[in-house]
Amino acid sequence: MESFEQLAEQYQPMIHKIIHSLHLYTDLEEFYQLGLISLWEASQRFNPEKGNFTNYAYSYIRGKLLMELNKMAKIQERSFCPEEEFWEVAPDCQQDPSLEKEILLSCLEMLTPNQGKWLQYTLINGLSVREIAERESVTVSAVKQWREGARGRLKGLIRN
Repeated sequence: MESFEQLAEQYQPMIHKIIHSLHLYTDLEEFYQLGLISLWEASQRFNPEKGNFTNYAYSYIRGKLLMELNKMAKIQERSFCPEEEFWEVAPDCQQDPSLEKEILLSCLEMLTPNQGKWLQYTLINGLSVREIAERESVTVSAVKQWREGARGRLKGLIRN
């Protein structure tokens, strides 16, 4: 079998043709490299008894490039990066800490003492349910009940 350098040189036009047929105009070098890697994989996996290498290589390379495009599209779909103008007009998300504390204290008045403990430990101290249970010498289940009760009351306040 010929060396991979010879194979790469021989199939270079095919890789470029596949890239062009998929209308790829950005990251051409990366797609070309992926095409070369795919060519190498195809040469390793090819079984001469099952047909022509050129057809196999074409299908294999095209398939790999399509899988990469699909992966890139999913990543793009899941991520969102607003335009620069967004950040110029976006409100400052930093709130006054005294206002946050005032809101928290007003919520505590609506809750039972244990629900208030859960809210304070969670929001101010950042403790988990287990850590709150250890600190208060109660079961994890008890703290979860405090949490559910507090959430229910706070949801009711928000809806009204």
